[in-house]
Amino acid sequence: MAKIISVVNQKGGTGKSACAANLGVGLALMKQKVLIVDADPQWDVSASLGYRDCDDSNETLTNLMEMVLSDEDIPEDCFIQHQEEGIDIICSNIGLAGTEVQLVNAMSREFVLKQIINQVKDQYDTIIIDCMPSLGMLTINALAASDEVLIPVEASYLPIKGLQQLLKTIGKVRRQINPKLEIAGILFTMVDAHTNDARNNMELLQNSYGSQIHIFDQYIPFSVRMKEAVREGQSIFRYDAKGKVADAYRKLTEEVLANGS
Repeated sequence: MAKIISVVNQKGGTGKSACAANLGVGLALMKQKVLIVDADPQWDVSASLGYRDCDDSNETLTNLMEMVLSDEDIPEDCFIQHQEEGIDIICSNIGLAGTEVQLVNAMSREFVLKQIINQVKDQYDTIIIDCMPSLGMLTINALAASDEVLIPVEASYLPIKGLQQLLKTIGKVRRQINPKLEIAGILFTMVDAHTNDARNNMELLQNSYGSQIHIFDQYIPFSVRMKEAVREGQSIFRYDAKGKVADAYRKLTEEVLANGS
């Protein structure tokens, strides 16, 4: 049965969707069967993997969640798309923002996404949920369905400062909804290792949280090539296989597997 990992940070611009996409492809390259669930109305991870018409589709996570809310049977295939780099994906679209509003008054509102994932999780080794940059009901649904949380953090002061609220939310979900939820680790992203600021902030977070939470040894360096890969709808492994970011994601994938994630 699949290990389910949510990629979460309530702050935007931390490289969260790039992390979900490239960790997913990295795991697939290691012979894992991987599903990515795009739980963000901005559908960045869908777009970064080549799906550019999600707002015009009726076969997305939005439709699946609305079926659950309406007590309808969801299709067996859960609208899964087979992406050409060897992973599967359930895409999202802007309508998911409206679905989140509906969740507020729904019965068992924290477990709508879990019902969908339960239908397919025995087909995969790993399921990665890319969450929206907020701590609203969609993110709570993702945490309720997950075994682990991976937290991408930009190596600068304000994103690190915002970690405290996220950790409180994860703790609350663990106590009240999902006792098995664990933190897989904190991942530094978009790191310019040549600057004192990045090094100092990485050291600050290590000193503040390193004794309580796993911090991945591997960080993801800043690179224009990563932005180009997103624009082309490809993983960094396909766009720039010999570059420093692909190498970083390769090592991160090995670290995730070694840690039992």
